[in-house]
Amino acid sequence: MWFFNRGPVVPVLRFNGPIGLVTPLRPGLAISSCALAIERAFEMSKLPSVAVVINSPGGSAVQSSLIFRRIRQFAEETHKTVHVFCEDVAASGGYYLAVAGDEIYADAASIVGSIGVIYAGFGFVEAIEKLGITRRVYTAGVEKGSLDAFRPERPDDVERLKSLQRDVHDVFIGIVKERRAGRLQGIDQELFSGAFWSAGKALELGLVDGISDVRTKMRELYGDKVRLKVVPFDRGGLLTRFRRSPSVFGYDELTRGGLAFAEDLISAIEARALWSRYGL
Repeated sequence: MWFFNRGPVVPVLRFNGPIGLVTPLRPGLAISSCALAIERAFEMSKLPSVAVVINSPGGSAVQSSLIFRRIRQFAEETHKTVHVFCEDVAASGGYYLAVAGDEIYADAASIVGSIGVIYAGFGFVEAIEKLGITRRVYTAGVEKGSLDAFRPERPDDVERLKSLQRDVHDVFIGIVKERRAGRLQGIDQELFSGAFWSAGKALELGLVDGISDVRTKMRELYGDKVRLKVVPFDRGGLLTRFRRSPSVFGYDELTRGGLAFAEDLISAIEARALWSRYGL
């Protein structure tokens, strides 16, 4: 019967969007929303493969690391091969996730790389002076107010930030070198400069293993009858709570909802800035 001949199943994990930009309305990619799906993906099929599809401009280094490690832990425990497929962008933290794969593929038009660390902010010192606004900050700890956008920039604060960035960058570089050992081509100054490339150049540099997509590659491995099953993440946010509850909200709930919308707006602006770096 056709029902019993539907073909083998490859679980698919889709990591789409910025990493770690979590608000009540825009949960983002974080270990809290991904952990259960990752576990399910490695348990749901007898095939020795799990597919991971990535479309992310990056974000939190910590969340990238936590998700990366969780994928590798299950891959090693179950002895399964992780096949990663980059879509529009797998850059910065998105590429951090990609190196969880034993094999990495990209579309010919994909953007890959950006192995670096960035901090961006604003300075409002002159603006508040023109408006006659006085900034009042009281701290316990002399460095607690460092990098305050409403105070003049201090060289010591900048150097401390750069030192922190170098530490995080070194961790990122170490992971890439470990996971892509024997495949990287090119000098460190190029590979780890924070630059990003098209898939063709990324292939030359050894950052990816080939040009393909998840359906094509899985059919090559397991035949035309192979089925791809996306394992959903837990994306429950404030809107999900609203949908689940038909009751009338009180003042406190509505107030929290208003704050959530404000946080979501800021998150959307930050996410838009991340995507725009890659022309998207």
